[in-house]
Amino acid sequence: MTEALRTVEPPAPLPDTDGLFTLDGETAHLNHGSFGAVPVPVQRVQERLRREMERDPDGFFADLPARVAAARVRLAAELGADPDRSVLVGNVTEGIAIVLDSVPLAAGDRILLTDHGYGAVELAVRRRAAEAGAEVHVVRLPLDAPDEDAVREAVLAGVDDRTVLAVLDQITSVGARRIAAPELLAALRGRGVTTVVDGAHAPGTFTDPIDEAADFWVGNLHKWAFAPRATGLLAVRPEWAGRVRPLAVSWEHAGGFPAAVEWRGTVDYTAWLAAPAGFEVLHGLGAERVRAHNDRLAEHGQRVLAERAGLRPLPGQAGVPMRALRLPPGRGEVDADARAVMAWLWERAAVRIAVRPWAGGGVLRVSAQLYNRPEEYERLAAALGEMLRG
Repeated sequence: MTEALRTVEPPAPLPDTDGLFTLDGETAHLNHGSFGAVPVPVQRVQERLRREMERDPDGFFADLPARVAAARVRLAAELGADPDRSVLVGNVTEGIAIVLDSVPLAAGDRILLTDHGYGAVELAVRRRAAEAGAEVHVVRLPLDAPDEDAVREAVLAGVDDRTVLAVLDQITSVGARRIAAPELLAALRGRGVTTVVDGAHAPGTFTDPIDEAADFWVGNLHKWAFAPRATGLLAVRPEWAGRVRPLAVSWEHAGGFPAAVEWRGTVDYTAWLAAPAGFEVLHGLGAERVRAHNDRLAEHGQRVLAERAGLRPLPGQAGVPMRALRLPPGRGEVDADARAVMAWLWERAAVRIAVRPWAGGGVLRVSAQLYNRPEEYERLAAALGEMLRG
């Protein structure tokens, strides 16, 4: 399939980005999509907040509910969300746990997932289903799904009159493909299915990531929006706002949503307070320039790996700063082997990437961020060639 890839020259590094991150320069960090990397200006904001907290903990925590609310207003505005229908969370996994605890389920109900969903989310769904006596139906989607129409048809074919909830990725972790497109969400809403969108990779990638057709949307800001870990935002439709249950009851409980869901006592809130600085960095560099740079570099990296390591590229999603390729049959098909591939590449070549297990050959995903350079993908391709020949 390498002939289907267009030739893409790698982009030049953006000005004023040298020294923007504190990553180890000896490592090729090609896995921004998992944990992100916090720019130095954002690190400094969080460090100042932590010093402030330690100078006067009583005063800091007394003022925190109002400061958290102010941060939520700023972050919701960046994402096109209503701050009164949004809540700050640690990450997508936590946000979906809140949703699953808030949506009524009964014995015999069905929850729809796809086999491209994030593993921890599936575990949470299966636990909740078991508690309620509900069933989980997993829709199988080909890795080479040709377009959003084919994905929509496959998902809708998995809906029946017992399907009450669907949990869908906006951009998948495994293959960096779009699942929860607006047309699909609208069709599910029309059939009375409550929808939960895992938007882990959407903030910072899309200008307006939240679709109003979704009942619940939750995204991570510590990946492509340059926020400190762990920062996420959960947005809900108006009819759900008063029904969202906090995972723990706190002193803010009487205030209701969203404060009752956000407040968790003496946890470290400095990541949330510093998160708006991540968008300031993104806008200061030029958000569209950053997105175009990363998209082009990811596409270039995919071609390098296809041509030099012989991996089969999977269809890319324009505008998404990640690309995926298939390992040969027998490589990375189960979790232990996928982890072994990642460990070998780290130990032998100091390269960090993501490999997800998949029958017929694991899926290798590479990311592209401002700190990455074309030669890092060449380094990965050479290491993969050595591994696959061994």
